[in-house]
Amino acid sequence: MNLLSLFISGMVLPAVILLPPSAYGNAPFTLARVTCKQVSSCEEAVAIWCNGYSRADGDSDGIPCEAVCHSLKQVETIKLQQGC
Repeated sequence: MNLLSLFISGMVLPAVILLPPSAYGNAPFTLARVTCKQVSSCEEAVAIWCNGYSRADGDSDGIPCEAVCHSLKQVETIKLQQGC
């Protein structure tokens, strides 16, 4: 099962977003990384971090995207909920 299938089934939140074909020529879709600047919740931050965006935790303290995630306890709780 690929990432798109998992996303459609609701099993995971993507670490990438799909941009419409009109944004980049004739390609059926284009993948673009989601960064900490683009997330609006700690749940989203944990999802992109768990799905491979290691730069989300730049200082390696276990808290990704610190503008939206404020404590290790919060992150650990969300990781358990998301199965990360």
